[in-house]
Amino acid sequence: MKIKVGDKVKILTGKDKGKVGQVLQVLVTEKKAVIEGLNLILKHQRPRKMGEKGQRIQFPAPINLSNVSLICPKCGEPARVGFKLVVPTGQTKPVKNRICHKCREVI
Repeated sequence: MKIKVGDKVKILTGKDKGKVGQVLQVLVTEKKAVIEGLNLILKHQRPRKMGEKGQRIQFPAPINLSNVSLICPKCGEPARVGFKLVVPTGQTKPVKNRICHKCREVI
């Protein structure tokens, strides 16, 4: 996945277009992400017990990964993500790193 939990992302389309938030959860099979404080929806909950009131719960809904862009921590701009295999010193197996296509730095 190009986007992981804890990454800062910018929303490209929809009602929250242009807003920035942190990824709370990534749903790999559905190709969606839940972003903190963005894409909020309301859910109405019925009262469970006698005398209890019903309520409206607000929570972030998943958004498609094609509608978000990762913000590079180095250059601070939304950028496309690429991958690069790097062999660390003293090891034989290469490690797959994410890189920013704008500044070519490892994310």
